[in-house]
Amino acid sequence: MSTEITVFVVDDDRAVRDSLALLVQSVGLEVETFAGAQDFLDAYRPERRGCLITDLRMPDMSGLDLQERLSADRYHIPVIVLTGFGDVPAAVRALKGGAIDFVEKPFNPQALLDLVHQAIALDGEQRERAARDSERAERMALLTRREQDVMALVVAGKANKVIAMDLQISERTVELHRGRIMKKMRVRSLAELVQIVLPPSVDVV
Repeated sequence: MSTEITVFVVDDDRAVRDSLALLVQSVGLEVETFAGAQDFLDAYRPERRGCLITDLRMPDMSGLDLQERLSADRYHIPVIVLTGFGDVPAAVRALKGGAIDFVEKPFNPQALLDLVHQAIALDGEQRERAARDSERAERMALLTRREQDVMALVVAGKANKVIAMDLQISERTVELHRGRIMKKMRVRSLAELVQIVLPPSVDVV
């Protein structure tokens, strides 16, 4: 995965592209500019870290259309939408579609830079979460169907005796399954197992 952070700018107005490029570069960030949405889609690779600033109103493909294309292709790059006066309803639609915020032209440079830094931080968080999810899926794929059944009951807080009764197996068999589960999931404690298997928002009853 690339570690370089890039701010991608899509706007059909060259003056706006150049202005945004200078602004982004002034804080030491890499920037790439595109005159149209399709040009960006042709060049973008999802492994590249960063965020996207796109104009809302553009010929051929609007910022909303671009956002929808990215979503359809499962590209989760954070999007900041630039709008002209009177485009607020469309900008609200962009927010509902997943954009992190919209900025009206003429924009406040510092406010836009603050959003860029927020978007970059969000991109990093999303990539870390995706990496954790991928690793969890790889570990869980190693489990047999019975081990998955046992693990589900273990993380639900059930004791070995109860698990044995529920699955109609011996407690010793439950213990053996738990040992294999801990090894395959590469954890040393029940707390670690719960953290891997359950999302942070899920409470164990």
